Amino acid sequence: MTADLRIGLGIDTHRLAAGQPCRLGGILIPSEVGPTGHSDGDAILHAACDACLGAAGLDDLGSLFPDNDDANRDRDSREFCHETLALLQKRGSRVLSLDIVVEAEQPKLAPHRAAIRASVAALFEVTEDRVNVKGKTAESLGEIGRGEALRVTAVALVENT
Repeated sequence: MTADLRIGLGIDTHRLAAGQPCRLGGILIPSEVGPTGHSDGDAILHAACDACLGAAGLDDLGSLFPDNDDANRDRDSREFCHETLALLQKRGSRVLSLDIVVEAEQPKLAPHRAAIRASVAALFEVTEDRVNVKGKTAESLGEIGRGEALRVTAVALVENT
């Protein structure tokens, strides 16, 4: 019997604001700016959840945890990960790997990549070698290049049974 492997794609963009806490990948990063959002603005976890949900054929993050629901206001995005994993497990699916690209001028991710990888791996119950996090700049182009926003793209490989 062959494995039922599926790929999901998740993309999330958040504005950056001065004085806003910068939580990415489930960890707090020292930064003068942080992502804004209805929840904690953790674009890495939002994109990763969406990628996993898509690969499993489930509703997207915005449908499951709408930003017009006060229960999700300032919510810790790690909770979205736990609930996403529970939905996958109920369906008989499991995450095999995640590849994540963060486009931002700030904060610089290089000093935090290992901690982000470890956090994401633990949240999605995979080993660290199955999570990759890359930081890219926008070369001064657009709102990302001006340091006004960040965008995260995540690809998930999920096995469905």
